[in-house]
Amino acid sequence: MAGTVKTHNLSGRENIPLFRVVLHEPQIPPNTGNIIRLCANTGCALHLIEPLGFTLNEPKLRRAGLDYAELSAVTVHPDF
Repeated sequence: MAGTVKTHNLSGRENIPLFRVVLHEPQIPPNTGNIIRLCANTGCALHLIEPLGFTLNEPKLRRAGLDYAELSAVTVHPDF
């Protein structure tokens, strides 16, 4: 696991998300940012499978995610 962001979920159980969303080789930063926001609001964990078509500090990703990355659990995996 290359990087993990602080976990925040609504499940009532610490660090155990009810659902996990997996994006295999995502290519579009705004779509991934929107999914980060969705996961932050629903308490889901997000798993990104490399290679990514962008960097995690890309402005388009941050703009679409509206700084929700700090509120969601995002894990990057080198491969599936």
